[in-house]
Amino acid sequence: MEGDGVPWGSEPVSGPGPGGGGMIRELCRGFGRYRRYLGRLRQNLRETQKFFRDIKCSHNHTCLSSLTGGGGAERGPAGDVAETGLQAGQLSCISFPPKEEKYLQQIVDCLPCILILGQDCNVKCQLLNLLLGVQVLPTTKLGSEESCKLRRLRFTYGTQTRVSLALPGQYELVHTLVAHQGNWETIPEEDLEVQENNEDAAHVLAELEVTMHHALLQEVDVVVAPCQGLRPTVDVLGDLVNDFLPVITYALHKDELSERDEQELQEIRKYFSFPVFFFKVPKLGSEIIDSSTRRMESERSPLYRQLIDLGYLSSSHWNCGAPGQDTKAQSMLVEQSEKLRHLSTFSHQVLQTRLVDAAKALNLVHCHCLDIFINQAFDMQRDLQITPKRLEYTRKKENELYESLMNIANRKQEEMKDMIVETLNTMKEELLDDATNMEFKDVIVPENGEPVGTREIKCCIRQIQELIISRLNQAVANKLISSVDYLRESFVGTLERCLQSLEKSQDVSVHITSNYLKQILNAAYHVEVTFHSGSSVTRMLWEQIKQIIQRITWVSPPAITLEWKRKVAQEAIESLSASKLAKSICSQFRTRLNSSHEAFAASLRQLEAGHSGRLEKTEDLWLRVRKDHAPRLARLSLESCSLQDVLLHRKPKLGQELGRGQYGVVYLCDNWGGHFPCALKSVVPPDEKHWNDLALEFHYMRSLPKHERLVDLHGSVIDYNYGGGSSIAVLLIMERLHRDLYTGLKAGLTLETRLQIALDVVEGIRFLHSQGLVHRDIKLKNVLLDKQNRAKITDLGFCKPEAMMSGSIVGTPIHMAPELFTGKYDNSVDVYAFGILFWYICSGSVKLPEAFERCASKDHLWNNVRRGARPERLPVFDEECWQLMEACWDGDPLKRPLLGIVQPMLQGIMNRLCKSNSEQPNRGLDDST
Repeated sequence: MEGDGVPWGSEPVSGPGPGGGGMIRELCRGFGRYRRYLGRLRQNLRETQKFFRDIKCSHNHTCLSSLTGGGGAERGPAGDVAETGLQAGQLSCISFPPKEEKYLQQIVDCLPCILILGQDCNVKCQLLNLLLGVQVLPTTKLGSEESCKLRRLRFTYGTQTRVSLALPGQYELVHTLVAHQGNWETIPEEDLEVQENNEDAAHVLAELEVTMHHALLQEVDVVVAPCQGLRPTVDVLGDLVNDFLPVITYALHKDELSERDEQELQEIRKYFSFPVFFFKVPKLGSEIIDSSTRRMESERSPLYRQLIDLGYLSSSHWNCGAPGQDTKAQSMLVEQSEKLRHLSTFSHQVLQTRLVDAAKALNLVHCHCLDIFINQAFDMQRDLQITPKRLEYTRKKENELYESLMNIANRKQEEMKDMIVETLNTMKEELLDDATNMEFKDVIVPENGEPVGTREIKCCIRQIQELIISRLNQAVANKLISSVDYLRESFVGTLERCLQSLEKSQDVSVHITSNYLKQILNAAYHVEVTFHSGSSVTRMLWEQIKQIIQRITWVSPPAITLEWKRKVAQEAIESLSASKLAKSICSQFRTRLNSSHEAFAASLRQLEAGHSGRLEKTEDLWLRVRKDHAPRLARLSLESCSLQDVLLHRKPKLGQELGRGQYGVVYLCDNWGGHFPCALKSVVPPDEKHWNDLALEFHYMRSLPKHERLVDLHGSVIDYNYGGGSSIAVLLIMERLHRDLYTGLKAGLTLETRLQIALDVVEGIRFLHSQGLVHRDIKLKNVLLDKQNRAKITDLGFCKPEAMMSGSIVGTPIHMAPELFTGKYDNSVDVYAFGILFWYICSGSVKLPEAFERCASKDHLWNNVRRGARPERLPVFDEECWQLMEACWDGDPLKRPLLGIVQPMLQGIMNRLCKSNSEQPNRGLDDST
């Protein structure tokens, strides 16, 4: 209900007080800035959550399509399951960590408020009046602290002045207040306190909500805590932090803290980590002390010493709380009423700490997931490159193994015959002795030498034959295995490992290709199995044995004696044909080999078909990572990182223009973030593609460890009001150097200096390559020199990890390797570009090579480079330098030297030429001075 006759109810108020209207303006500016940046953080968080939802939906859709359709005719359920597992492995790790998401969501949902605590309720009301610059609350009518029942008060913005009771964050209570009944200057004491005879729980818990048309309240709510007797401060803070970010002020009016005050502050420090702004309120009726007569603050202040003991203040910090460079907010003690303006500094530090911590946490999530994307891109690219090679290698090696074993089977037949004959001759006496002493199973042999029946005779003969076959079988098998043992080392180990890697992505139950490989090996290593498993060899032996039995004629059944057993064994051994046995073994060996080889080839085709479908999906996913997922996340990362930088260091001031490039303007920047001097590159991305490229460039630069041969990137700021608000610009703040190599060569550099620059450039490129990056635009203007003429590489605008390169044609025409035009290239393009750069370094000038100068257009130049046009040899060139240039710009990327070879060659050239230069004039390279 609107109050009548209230003097502060019409225009927004920012009245006088110890801080004056300037303090309120500063507070409004600080809280307004916080709301603005909080809005950007909230937007970035919302976009990040949407990104992770899209990733999850894409992942689920891919898994579903893998299970329900698609795929070739040769792919079975196992292949689909394996494919699903692949997608799950590649995408499931990309998610918003729940702990960080909850923390960030809480931050963006909480608006700031000023919370007023104090030694008693009177001093809290007095501080509220000072903040608003209006006498809103009574400061002398309240009872003593022991009997005070001040309820929680909340001051918020409204177009009309209104006072009401409401449950915090819920609904308004229907209750008639004294303020509703007539005119008043300050809110009536009866409305501020909880009446003793009131037993209504809702009425006791309710806060008095006051809406006012006030400038400060437009930006932030102000909450006055209830008295300690009504509700403990820790409970009040516990309720408040769920919905608000409190900027805590603590009003003092005594020279020392009471025991009760210390206990209250100890509990706040124990359960919460918020800093506190301690302000000593001037006594009522006293004038504000003039600065010339005020009491200077000193470490002798009892309040100061008490707060140090409680852990709120540090002796290393100035107790009046002047602004410092610390990012973390510190508690402040202000004992002079005119320094209430420091509340704006304190609130700025509290709000900035909150935003910086949140932006840092969000950026860590972005960077972590971006790194996962880039690592996955490397894995997927390697998979796409290596899997076809592995399949080809497997096919080739298995064929070699098959042919080697087949050659053994064909070549060894005669040797096997001789081996069988030799084995029989060697073992004959041993076999005859064993047969003579053999004890028959399941046959009762009369001890008196009486004849036995025909059935018993046949059983005895069969047992003698089985003994001979088994012993011979073992001997022949052992000798055959020794003849092919070398194959295990030369073929099998590598082939099995290759197959394991190919089958790793498949279901464990479908390792059929490996099984067929084992069968090929079994043909050589398990001959023993074939001898007595119903094969043709065994049948042949039994036919011969039957013939032996038929040739032995009896007038009457013989007696089973030692001589009889020896005679049967000898007849069996003599009737075995070594040539037929060898032929049969080799034939069977070849049959098994052919069967296993055909089965292996069929299973390998099936495996290849499965990989073909998987690689298709891997390539699609790789494209999505490069074209959509990584760039989109990189832009969010750029925004969160830039928010962090602008909060900590503010927006940089543009100095004079230093130069212009294709994609931006470079300005001088005197000082930013503690770095001096700086160069500022202002880039206005014209479309989404350029935004994404810039964001990825920034991520690569920011992720790189500092290196003395690369220009440092200090930070970034996004200017949303660039050009009067017509566009958005990204400001990249970098290390400023003296000049670029183009300018240096024009001015003249000594030979030793130029060769040292070449070494520096190679060192810088090698470092980029070691981090998996390709620069793609090495040229004179992208090599900067410090005042000592040491070189650093700059402008990573085209720099990308190999796995993230899309094959786009980028770079400066004269430094571009021929393969760049095909879209298929690797980090050797930087070696080519260095070769061209080295030509300029050795020439000592910036004049174009004749082959390039004659080209009328860029297309003409590109065509000439593709056809092999290169810079000419100048008379001043040393032979070794010229050979190095030619090697670096070789048209075949595989023939270009590695930079690890180039660097010592350059060092050797420098040692030789510069040493000879110091002794006598150089005959190979002129000094440009």
